[in-house]
Amino acid sequence: MEINELLIILIEPSRMQRNIILNQLGELGVAEIESFSEANEALARMQQITPDIVISSMHLPDMTGSELLGQMRNHPKLADVAFFLISSETLYRYLEPIRQAGATAILPKPFDRDELREALHSAMHYVIDRSNEFEAQDAEIDHLSVLVVDDSPMSRKYLERVLNAIGVVKIREARDGAEALQIMKVERFDLVITDYNMPNIDGLELVQHIRQYTDQPSVPVIVVTSEQNEEPLSAIKTAGVSAICQKPLSYQTLKKLIRHLIQQL
Repeated sequence: MEINELLIILIEPSRMQRNIILNQLGELGVAEIESFSEANEALARMQQITPDIVISSMHLPDMTGSELLGQMRNHPKLADVAFFLISSETLYRYLEPIRQAGATAILPKPFDRDELREALHSAMHYVIDRSNEFEAQDAEIDHLSVLVVDDSPMSRKYLERVLNAIGVVKIREARDGAEALQIMKVERFDLVITDYNMPNIDGLELVQHIRQYTDQPSVPVIVVTSEQNEEPLSAIKTAGVSAICQKPLSYQTLKKLIRHLIQQL
């Protein structure tokens, strides 16, 4: 697949902003784009065709971008579709639900063209790998046993779909660090992927406990977080985390990380 084969649905109420995004996508080689000014109209179209990528603004006439993504993630046909948010919004209460629901990229207005190109290429590889999900995969990845820890069911399901696209099929889920530690008492894993902000036992405490008190102290741990504060991030690094990935999670970044970790197992 090439960029010109991607089918993109764009939802942007501003005609001027819509034209800017359309022009940028066209210059990057995207040929198939359908644009809408409202979410419900776009969702109705998605019942007829399944796009590869949906690009949306945050504030739409009939709902927010967060609500749109939530509906997509809960719809069987649209749950796997890559989602880009392009918005000038900076408020946590608007952006955090987008991150937790599994946005592929969040780009600012005005956005950087190179960032858009990078997001498109990452999404394209996700689309390619997802379509090849049931074909022969890397045997080493196929045998990986991964524990996914996140208090958001939507985040867990989205991360599971991303891992499936990479080729990982042995996945166990935990709702927080406390449940993860209980599971690790009876099961062994090749990789743990955890959120940072969770009730009961958070990502930092989970990493510390794995490293000091479990019989799997050397298991690689990837922390996926929307945390921007340097203090907790530094504490996670000190605790012995293998890698930190920012939400929105880059498909290509996670894939490269997993392949790198495999070489060290």
